[in-house]
Amino acid sequence: MADREYLDHDAKTVVIVMTSGPSTPQRCATPFYIGALLAAMDADVTIFFTMEGVRLVKKGVPDNLAAMEGGKRIIEFMRDAKNAGVTFHACNPALPGYEMEKDDLIPEIDEVSSGGALADMILSSDKVLFF
Repeated sequence: MADREYLDHDAKTVVIVMTSGPSTPQRCATPFYIGALLAAMDADVTIFFTMEGVRLVKKGVPDNLAAMEGGKRIIEFMRDAKNAGVTFHACNPALPGYEMEKDDLIPEIDEVSSGGALADMILSSDKVLFF
């Protein structure tokens, strides 16, 4: 069997588009776990919250949400990702649809961005994942 190299050690950029939110809590931990893992492997990782995903970054929501009963709270997964170097963007056009404003967002959000910013990230990234 040929030797395999899974890392080419070149800089990598990854965008995780987070469309899942509180209505599907079982989908809300994995993106942060994967983001933290990739960042620990020296990837430049951004999680972009859009659609129902913006509800996940509303103050108080991730503090009271777990992917499974009795499990770790989503805010803890988010903070693990932030501590690993993951950048968080919230989609500005999605906020009004969920009756949210910038002041409603958790402090972990690095930037409130446009849909055009997401499109640029997708086109310029090495990998894009959707949750």
